[in-house]
Amino acid sequence: MPRDPPCLVAEDLLTGDIVGPTPAPAVVRVHPDLGAHPPVGEVVDHHSAAIGLEGAFAALRSGGCADDKGYQKKDGSHGPAGPKIRPTLRIFAHHSPAVANNNRSIKKLLVANRGEIALRVMRSAREMGIKTVAVYSEADRTAPFVRFADEAVCIGPAPSKESYLVIEKLVKVCTDLKVDAVHPGYGFLSENGAFCTALEKAGVIFIGPTPHAMKVMGDKLAAKEAVKGNGVPLVPGTEGAVNGLDEAMTVAKTITFPILIKAAAGGGGKGMRIVEKESELKEGLERAISEATNAFGDGSVFIEKYVAGPRHIEVQIMADTHGNTCYLFERECSVQRRHQKVVEEAPSAVLTPELRKQMGEAAVAVARSVDYRGAGTVEFLLDERMNFYFMEMNTRLQVEHPVTEMITGLDLVKLQIRVAEGEELPFTQEDLSINGHAIEVRVYAEDPANNFLPDIGKLTTYRPPQGPGVRVDDGFEEGMTIPIHYDPMIAKLITHGATREEAIGRMERAIDDYAISGVETTLTFCRYVMGHESFRSGKYDTHFVRDHFTPEVLEGVDNEERMAAALVAAHLLQERTGGQPIKPGSSSGASAWKLKRR
Repeated sequence: MPRDPPCLVAEDLLTGDIVGPTPAPAVVRVHPDLGAHPPVGEVVDHHSAAIGLEGAFAALRSGGCADDKGYQKKDGSHGPAGPKIRPTLRIFAHHSPAVANNNRSIKKLLVANRGEIALRVMRSAREMGIKTVAVYSEADRTAPFVRFADEAVCIGPAPSKESYLVIEKLVKVCTDLKVDAVHPGYGFLSENGAFCTALEKAGVIFIGPTPHAMKVMGDKLAAKEAVKGNGVPLVPGTEGAVNGLDEAMTVAKTITFPILIKAAAGGGGKGMRIVEKESELKEGLERAISEATNAFGDGSVFIEKYVAGPRHIEVQIMADTHGNTCYLFERECSVQRRHQKVVEEAPSAVLTPELRKQMGEAAVAVARSVDYRGAGTVEFLLDERMNFYFMEMNTRLQVEHPVTEMITGLDLVKLQIRVAEGEELPFTQEDLSINGHAIEVRVYAEDPANNFLPDIGKLTTYRPPQGPGVRVDDGFEEGMTIPIHYDPMIAKLITHGATREEAIGRMERAIDDYAISGVETTLTFCRYVMGHESFRSGKYDTHFVRDHFTPEVLEGVDNEERMAAALVAAHLLQERTGGQPIKPGSSSGASAWKLKRR
């Protein structure tokens, strides 16, 4: 049967006017400040089924339909049909028979994760009318994500191998609570094919790709083999694992030094060694094999030509089960420490529209090589001559996905859920466009002045920033202790602006306003990055930390700023000590820098 044409109805928060309904795709005008967030709205079709969608609105007015004269005001009159306020966010109406009949296949969702990503997934599910189930370890018993869920089940002691990584426990919870689907978040079991298979055997939907796609893309050599016939550029190197020093030496001499030795089964910088010259090859190979064996249980390594001064560019893709795959533009993740991302931005400051299209189409080709479904990220290296090379594919939702949401107005989690329910993507590639610029910094409980070592403790002060264009995805509250058993990330701080300069400025202010005490954090480092000329100019690469950062740079702060921060610290401490005066610099007072975390 032909579908009725969908229509949009939404409220403009700035004016209170009602916009729509209009044919999809529709362009809804947003105030620049409001447009900085992916705000919440609803899409309504002719069956009066409400479908949550990231948009520019906090409420829905689904009453009488306006005609094509323009938007309908509260008094019933019509405003002009042309643009109201710029910039715009493109919102897509989506018709779904399952949703229209209030009969969606996913009615209860278990989130097999913890912390900020568990909360983030649950919020989208709640907007879609889906009940949520949290699973938690004993260390997370009082965590916000546990309280937020409709149901919560303790699955074991704090260590991950006894709780979050035990497939049998998670499947049992799904069976006992009649869960329809599982969202794995990122990390833990998010890229574990055995988990996906176990859920499917239990009749539970896994919100993610197939086990086959995870297996192929989880093995870097298999991934290169899968994509090499699809016009995807590859870094010169071996097609299989190297067998011993002699073969490694032959390959290295063929592609020339420097080379990069990489673990076939893993990522995150483990099992990776840069070898500059022939005399370093034996030691580099032995260390890479040892690290790979210890980290992944597989010592297979391969060799690639080392790309000097690369930029790390990744492309977000989304694919449904009807043959539709789109790229949602790129993210630049070149600011890293120990091969781990710390700062991400979208779009990249250096990509031309032509190069963006080439990389996006290459990412789509990678996804199609394994019949991918759902959200995924294809990572590339970009060299100094603007040549790009396929690196790997992450078969899950990325930590840094919010910057993509900010520039597209799309909710990636909701899209994941709809794809898992068998729906088609509600847009085509031509419908997508970039709105402004977004930056994300990861707030880790780590000490930048001490080689980014974890600093576990109690959050004696925790007040995240607010304001136009500021988003904070976190999973902690004041008074909570950072558990020693998990990744030390406290939050993700995201800003959005009409331009890159505005996004940077908002990030600087947001970092200054972020009050954390009790643990050292990476906010000081991120503030340094925002102010560095290499970052501000967009002329930086993955060696930013090596080339520009030393702990001493964090000490080069203006004395006047230090005094101002100290006065704020003293005032806050006085409030907490029953009015007892504390002078800045007093031995009984906390460090202003420790309190304000600039």
